[in-house]
Amino acid sequence: MRTLPLEKRDVTTSRVVLGCMRYGGSWDNSPITKEAIVEMENAIDTALSSGITMFDHADIYTLGKAEEVFGKVLKAKPDLREQMIIQSKCGFRFADEKGPIRYDFSKSHILSSVNGILKRLSVEYIDVLLLHRPDPLIEPEEVAEAFDLLKKSGKVRHLGVSNMNKGQIELLQAYCEQPIIVNQLEMSLLKRDWVDQGVLVNNKSGKASHFGEGLLEHSIMQDIQIQAWSPLAKGIYSGKAGRNLSEADIKTRELVAKMAEEKGTTREAIVLGWLMSHPAKIQPVIGTTNLERIKNSHDAIRQSELMTREEWYSLYVTARGTKLP
Repeated sequence: MRTLPLEKRDVTTSRVVLGCMRYGGSWDNSPITKEAIVEMENAIDTALSSGITMFDHADIYTLGKAEEVFGKVLKAKPDLREQMIIQSKCGFRFADEKGPIRYDFSKSHILSSVNGILKRLSVEYIDVLLLHRPDPLIEPEEVAEAFDLLKKSGKVRHLGVSNMNKGQIELLQAYCEQPIIVNQLEMSLLKRDWVDQGVLVNNKSGKASHFGEGLLEHSIMQDIQIQAWSPLAKGIYSGKAGRNLSEADIKTRELVAKMAEEKGTTREAIVLGWLMSHPAKIQPVIGTTNLERIKNSHDAIRQSELMTREEWYSLYVTARGTKLP
């Protein structure tokens, strides 16, 4: 197994990340409940006992309450911090009296956002800060200045991005002394454009894709950790009831279930194992509050190592619904 890109940056992390977007309660200004804190505590305990040591946040998740409930757990159990790698994101802004939904990679916004993140998480630093989706108005010099200050102050150890293409990463990296070490993208058996761009002559969907510019190849060469959000494809291949499923989706569900039974593992482990067996060493970010699904992901590492080329392609071709050209 090739070493994870993050580990080459001296970030000791797990192969799977727990995404915390769904924690903290509802997406409104209602107060945090005791139940929400207990839910977060149980998820952290389950993740750590399952070998998951990296946790993914964003300052907007449940309007900041996801970070806040996480911070309440850490405040009650401070020894947990040293067992974790914590990353969060900033740069996405909701509509307010100043303007519509927008992105903001200005120096002032990044610095103030990180201060808020640290306060809510009840930590002195985060391991990785991701810029949350591309900002068309990005001034890379400002991002570099902001991160230099955050790095020197000890508030942030590493810089990353999300949903960026190769050109956007190269532009930002040209101004930042510190390496960009993470890019988080939507990737799964359902969201397959990252594979399709590499094997199909033409992208017949007509949809824009980050992956048409050699992004995965660039990431491998530059040791950028690719993280996959929504890697379980909302559970449609691992047992969650789904409506309006295509014939390909149904057949893929059946194949995943068959493989899981034959291998004595879980359907989640098969779905994640398929993703993780790619040479880019993709790191899935599972965004679930279901403790059983967290546990069911534990065997994904082993399944990624055992999966044959034939099994990988069987899942891919079945999910596509058509044979390869």
